[in-house]
Amino acid sequence: MSEAPLGGQDSRPAENPPSSGDNPAPHGDAYTWYRRGLELLGRGSAAAAAQLLERAAEAEPGSRSVLEALGRAQFDTRRYADAAQTFQQIVDASPTDDYAQFGLGLALARGGDPGAAAEHLALAAAMRPELPHYTDALRGVRATLRARSEAATESRRGRGGPDETKGFL
Repeated sequence: MSEAPLGGQDSRPAENPPSSGDNPAPHGDAYTWYRRGLELLGRGSAAAAAQLLERAAEAEPGSRSVLEALGRAQFDTRRYADAAQTFQQIVDASPTDDYAQFGLGLALARGGDPGAAAEHLALAAAMRPELPHYTDALRGVRATLRARSEAATESRRGRGGPDETKGFL
């Protein structure tokens, strides 16, 4: 247990009531927020990391490093649409960024769009075929697409689709 929580302040709620402000900016600058966000993300505190990294991204909107870390934090907090949007910003600025393509593909897949995900995962895997997690993710999304296609075909057959009507005409 730390002897000086909260920068030396007493951590007991009755002695340190919460501030009345609406989520005031943490101390420091964009780089400080970024570094602290990475630290929190590495320790498994993705929600806290996302808050700091969102601040950093507002201050430095073109920073690829900040956007990548923010996308990872959003993904880890299951904010897949937000993560996809963040990784898309990186892809728009740098289409050859394999990690951004991979992050975008995973976020789209988890968000329920395996068709779009397959495109980005295929690009990532083509850029870095030696990375098994890229090819594994692509294989998984393609299996999902195949299974959905087969289920749709079976569903059409079960409803009296063209395959069942051949003998009736």
